[in-house]
Amino acid sequence: MRYESSRPRTTSPPSAGIEETLDLHGAGRSSVIALPGAAAAEARHGRIEALSREMLLELGEDPDREGLLRTPRRVAESLEFLTSGYGQDLRALLNGAVFDAEGYREMVLVRDVEFYSLCEHHLLPFFGRVSVAYLPGRKVIGLSKIPRIVDVYARRLQLQERLTNQVASALEELLAPRGVAVTATAFHLCMAMRGVSKQQSQTATVAFTGDFKTDPSLRREFLAAAGGRGAPPDGL
Repeated sequence: MRYESSRPRTTSPPSAGIEETLDLHGAGRSSVIALPGAAAAEARHGRIEALSREMLLELGEDPDREGLLRTPRRVAESLEFLTSGYGQDLRALLNGAVFDAEGYREMVLVRDVEFYSLCEHHLLPFFGRVSVAYLPGRKVIGLSKIPRIVDVYARRLQLQERLTNQVASALEELLAPRGVAVTATAFHLCMAMRGVSKQQSQTATVAFTGDFKTDPSLRREFLAAAGGRGAPPDGL
């Protein structure tokens, strides 16, 4: 079995080649033009910045006071980065980093991949670590690409359950492996800061495909190597 402990680097922002539309005349007018690339991104940034300013006003704040003057711009920049996964293409992200397995058949595991995401219910952060394993078929993937795949899906409005499944499905699609296993453990600030206010609670999710789904011994091997949490029941 081969495994690595990973600290992912940040991915690039979404490509500027996507066309978007901008209403030049405001509400109630129908004239719309197509703005490619950087112009569309700048227009979107301006709209988010304006909405952030309006939100501050609705909350009873003064967006013109010194401490908040640049807050709408910072919020726009932050949200654009935290949702940059929507604009990324997985196959372009790979950049050819899929190689012949050369007969390697054992588990490949990249563990402790840090991730940060936004809960789609409250737009509050949740963050933690993901461990990803696969059983090669004919192909293996460059190890640095696995944390990048995690980032593509983490940098969206998310559910932890969906994120876990999406990472597993992406490797299935890209590699056609004999099986994929993913586990994620995260803290959710929507639980810690509001509602039940449980600061130490963690949420764990798993996804298994192929041989991992049908072979309990493989699941036990993965879970032990990924986090040392012990073997699950045979029925898992």
